[in-house]
Amino acid sequence: MRVLFATLPEKSHLFCMTPLAWAMRAAGHEVRVASSPAFTDVIARTGMTAVGVGDNSNISSAMAQHRESQEVEPVDWSELDPAKLTWERELERAQMGAWGFAYYNEPMIDDLVAFARHWRPDLVVWDPLTYAGPIAARAAGAAHVRSMCFADVWVMKRQLFAGLRDEQPLEQRHDPMAEWLGGRAEKLGGAFTEDLVAGQLTLDPLPERLSVPSDVRRVPIRFVPYNGPAVVPDWLAEPPDRPRVCLSLGAANTERYGGDYVAKASILEALADLDVEVVAALLPAQVSELATVPGNARVVESVPLHALLPSCAALIHHGGFGSYATALVHGVPQLCVSTPVADQTLRGTGLQRAGAGLLVPHHTASPEVVRDAVRRLVEEPGFAAGAAALRDEALARPAPAAVVGELERFAADQRPPAWTA
Repeated sequence: MRVLFATLPEKSHLFCMTPLAWAMRAAGHEVRVASSPAFTDVIARTGMTAVGVGDNSNISSAMAQHRESQEVEPVDWSELDPAKLTWERELERAQMGAWGFAYYNEPMIDDLVAFARHWRPDLVVWDPLTYAGPIAARAAGAAHVRSMCFADVWVMKRQLFAGLRDEQPLEQRHDPMAEWLGGRAEKLGGAFTEDLVAGQLTLDPLPERLSVPSDVRRVPIRFVPYNGPAVVPDWLAEPPDRPRVCLSLGAANTERYGGDYVAKASILEALADLDVEVVAALLPAQVSELATVPGNARVVESVPLHALLPSCAALIHHGGFGSYATALVHGVPQLCVSTPVADQTLRGTGLQRAGAGLLVPHHTASPEVVRDAVRRLVEEPGFAAGAAALRDEALARPAPAAVVGELERFAADQRPPAWTA
């Protein structure tokens, strides 16, 4: 069959789906991966055939001009307790979310629909923020599946929002997501349905203890780490002579927002007197910000986390899903020094509840706080035990190759009629 993957031009989103794309291709299916033209080289380096759709070239500059957007309350989707939610606050969050999702997706929709109607995929697999994916799937008459690279706060928030919406007087029942997606669907001969937000099926890599319950149809899948093209350095062949701590702040904040939200130099300095080896796995732009490097630290570029983390006793990271899930499947205790954007607070508190890590909000991450947190992760054996238990749960989920058959059957059974304008 033909399988179309659709992703925003974000490496972490693409890399989470790449092992499934490999598995589909290895099973004999035709695979295409669609995103903005500026992102096609990144897709091609995964070994997949890329399709450029739309133009998202202005995203990075716009995000860098609004660095504060990661820190405002409406971008935090982690609060799922109905008792703490109000209609006014959730409507504001939904409005900001619909605006942001449209900003990302609008440039892709027309080209993606045109390609889907031409290529006629049987199945569309989309990352949970690429709403152009289900629109193209429905327009072309393909089944469609969300592939999670977050905890599923998006659907749970949608369900909680719907409950609050239905309590309002009719004239106040605004629904920004339905209005945006419904307007797009109508132009293509369709109408808004909830699967445009929630998918017909959801692939969930998180262990049950860390997952978000909802009423969507869900299939477990194992997270398989992929960090892009990389070479394992020679020094990794030698085991560390003391606990190794990895510092990795990902690429998105530097590449999209113009810089990280924590001071790398301060973290390295705070760890200088601990009996640990610190490996700072940084981008070239992040390395250039360091004036000095403590004696117990090694600064490296382009080291694949999935090769480095098995030798580590702890990971310090920014809360991104790729770093978080890679540490999860390798049983490494984590310190999330995170902004409240998206689901990062929820995932960090989930690690704390499981005894597998700690969450430190970025604005409270003083050198002393970070040092004490790292010391605890390395010295207190309960964190290693908690991380090992989560690792076993994560690895018990079926590998992508084992899910292919279920997706084949799903695509054959669940293809809706194509929209006709």
